[in-house]
Amino acid sequence: MYRTTRLGLFLFLATLIVTPVWGQQWAVDMFQTTSHDFGGVARGAKAEFEFPLTNIYMEDVHIVGVRSSCGCTQVRLAKPVLKTYETGAIVATINTSAFQGDKGATITVTIDKPYYAEVQLHSKVYIRSDVVLTPGSVSVGDLNEGQAADARVAISHIGGNDWRILEVRSENKHVSGEVVETGRGGGRVSYDLSVHIDPNAPVGYLNEHLMLVTSDGTTQVPVPVEGRILSGITVSPASLFMGVVEPGQKVQKQLVVRGNKPFRILSIKCDGATFEFDTAADQEAKTLHLIPVTFVAGEKSGRITGRIQIETDLGTSTPELPAYAVVTTER
Repeated sequence: MYRTTRLGLFLFLATLIVTPVWGQQWAVDMFQTTSHDFGGVARGAKAEFEFPLTNIYMEDVHIVGVRSSCGCTQVRLAKPVLKTYETGAIVATINTSAFQGDKGATITVTIDKPYYAEVQLHSKVYIRSDVVLTPGSVSVGDLNEGQAADARVAISHIGGNDWRILEVRSENKHVSGEVVETGRGGGRVSYDLSVHIDPNAPVGYLNEHLMLVTSDGTTQVPVPVEGRILSGITVSPASLFMGVVEPGQKVQKQLVVRGNKPFRILSIKCDGATFEFDTAADQEAKTLHLIPVTFVAGEKSGRITGRIQIETDLGTSTPELPAYAVVTTER
């Protein structure tokens, strides 16, 4: 992974004053991608994409603002300050109700710390005027693990009586859809789409698309499906960062483990890193456990990572928790 120290970054940027075309590459390198094509979407459908970025430097990164070149695309910043190895996102949302046809936007991300930079992100979309979804997405909200859910979406097509939905495709075996025709005539065709989330859907966020294959032979029509499957046990923070530490330094943080009913923690393990957990004084069954986590840095510099696994007496799935620290001799 590309990394640099404070002094190294300063020297790197200083040498680029005479070559400004490369002077902001350090900021671009934080983004996983700088472009996204939404494809063809129905009018009124929810169309949102997150441009993820990670601070791969030792200095804090501060994003002072984001702006879009087109009113068709609203942008927001998920987290303005990113510490070392923290992740954030620039969220782009297309206004599919007010705009139609081919649309594109340049999103400018302005950074003022540790150094000034601008990064340009690009999005494009084709908003169909002939297909309308009501509502624009399927949101099942929060579901408990093992809970099924159903929802409905009305689909309308204007422009001919011979239009048909031939198939509903899903890349997620736990999300399925079925259409029933509800009207045809006068140049309008209507369907009801029934969406089903089965009880075996894994714990975590649900962010999928059902794809409608239609008779017009054009791009498939996506129907967003969103929700969250909650475990009987939740752990926060979702990602444990112990900080930037020097060799031999000892740091301690705390995990908050919650359940929807009283439970006991049977064991806590972490593969790949030297994290220690103090559970000796926390053996009774309760809905909330506070677990001290200790990390002692070794002599080797670099990023130290591991995944924390918590075993309880509830028998439900506990999400693995990524944990990491950065050991450096240059502070």
